[in-house]
Amino acid sequence: MYIAPMPITGVHTMFYSTQPNELRAFLRDKLSFPATDAGDGWLLFDIPSADMGVHPIDAANAHQNPPHNTHAISFFCDDIHQTVADLQAKGVQFTAPIANYGYGLVTHLIAPGDLHIQLYQPLYTKTPLPK
Repeated sequence: MYIAPMPITGVHTMFYSTQPNELRAFLRDKLSFPATDAGDGWLLFDIPSADMGVHPIDAANAHQNPPHNTHAISFFCDDIHQTVADLQAKGVQFTAPIANYGYGLVTHLIAPGDLHIQLYQPLYTKTPLPK
């Protein structure tokens, strides 16, 4: 089966923060994302892998839904227990213990600006993109 090349070659994500310098340092120094200085301290971080999901709004649990037509950023890893231990050694704080959410083993970390970011270890296998 022939699969046409994807016209989209990547994704650019963005955090908006009241503490941009601290958040940039956190992403670079604590989470170890390599960065390119685009000028004037604007760091662009290289992200090793990405995937994208589309989640429905759950009418039965409306109190748990984010506002509709929004987006979220999560980080994933191969070994959540080791990753959490490594990040805690660097001073990263977490909001909850690791829990099984069905799609993955999940916790949330706190980044500067009081950003709560999901970190998870997927329990699914991704289909590799065709070359």
